[in-house]
Amino acid sequence: MTLIDLASPTRFLALTARLLPWLAAATIILLAIGLYQSATAPDDYQQGATVKIMFIHVPNAWLSMFVWGVMSIASLGTLVWRHPLADVAAKAAAPIGASFTFLALLTGSLWGRPMWGTYWEWDARLTSVLILFLMYLGLMALWRAVDEPSRAARAAAVLTLVGAINLPIIKFSVDWWNTLHQPASVMRMGGSSLDRSFLIPLLVMAVAFTLLFVTLHLAAMRNEILRRRVRSLQMMQASRVAFAEVGTGSREGSTSKEAGAA
Repeated sequence: MTLIDLASPTRFLALTARLLPWLAAATIILLAIGLYQSATAPDDYQQGATVKIMFIHVPNAWLSMFVWGVMSIASLGTLVWRHPLADVAAKAAAPIGASFTFLALLTGSLWGRPMWGTYWEWDARLTSVLILFLMYLGLMALWRAVDEPSRAARAAAVLTLVGAINLPIIKFSVDWWNTLHQPASVMRMGGSSLDRSFLIPLLVMAVAFTLLFVTLHLAAMRNEILRRRVRSLQMMQASRVAFAEVGTGSREGSTSKEAGAA
């Protein structure tokens, strides 16, 4: 099945109905394995047990940017390729991305308190991630504020692509500026600097959270498609009722005129 085939909402719904149970099962299994490995990982010689916050914080931080990247691709689909499900994909991803970003900020603050002596610092990395969270909220508000779906889709797509400028700023902020946040330690030239006892649980949790996003995203897209179908049916029903009322009013007016003439 190609992307062109998935342009049909009916085919997409049929495919996701088959995939979602398997994705949910795989997510639960990987999360269970990742949480067990995270709990049994050794304490760090400097950070102690607080280092285990990393296994939740880092996947959420990665996904906060990854989800916006997915939304940016979907926005191109809306503006350039006119794919009928592109706006559905972007709109369904926004609340999930906002949740990952909020969890990244929350766990980062909890991790930063014992390490930096403060829950928050106007650090380049922290500030740029906070801006990303606010952009998620702005997009969600935009979709709610504009009643006409096609106008909301185009406006949200433009804002998403403009906001994508923030992604490289988040990624390279620790290299461009002097920040409290540590530089990249997993994906870097020369290989990861993490010990295997930390790296393996972290990668398992990253895959588990990615599967969680895919599962939630597909489920949210299904709900959005069904919601739009219900809205279309309601609008059709309202149009029929209005047409019937106009027709009834016209007939009553004609009858009154005929009675007056008689």
